[in-house]
Amino acid sequence: MAGAQSYHVRPGARGFPAVEVYRGLKLIVFDVDGVLTDGRIIIDSNGVESKFFNVRDGAGMTFLRYADLQVGLLTGRTSTVVDFRAKELHIPVERVRQGAKVKLPVLAQMLKDCGVTLEQTAYVGDDIIDLPVLEQTGLACCPADAHPEIAKACHVVSGSDGGRGGVRAICEHILKQRDDGSWER
Repeated sequence: MAGAQSYHVRPGARGFPAVEVYRGLKLIVFDVDGVLTDGRIIIDSNGVESKFFNVRDGAGMTFLRYADLQVGLLTGRTSTVVDFRAKELHIPVERVRQGAKVKLPVLAQMLKDCGVTLEQTAYVGDDIIDLPVLEQTGLACCPADAHPEIAKACHVVSGSDGGRGGVRAICEHILKQRDDGSWER
């Protein structure tokens, strides 16, 4: 079918983990720029910022919520556009952390607030700032166009780029790998 999107992933350098890792997940955290977007930031002559989000990525994140998984955002930049997108996706404000130039301690506080461990957390990142988080979480994921060092730290690499279906592929992969009815829900 012309124009059909294929949502596939491949194992990263760390390889796909056991099904127990997927079943143990409680929280999936996403970077924003380069993961939920294609990395472009548009600022008009009035200083108004815009980003391009993929509706199918948002649907994948919603599917995670339907399967009783929590969803969070962790980004190094600060933008009202992110707050707006989080609200659209029904991500509570306590699971949206912006301006995190050093992400691991900010994630640690989010996990403490949510009552979740690093092992129960998946993280999706695309650039060097995400490396310390990817090395510590139970499931490390990235879009196809992530920095090469990031793919080396990941269990799962999407077949699609950031902002272009990469998140959707990862969401579907997580739900299907749980093999517990999560995908069907």
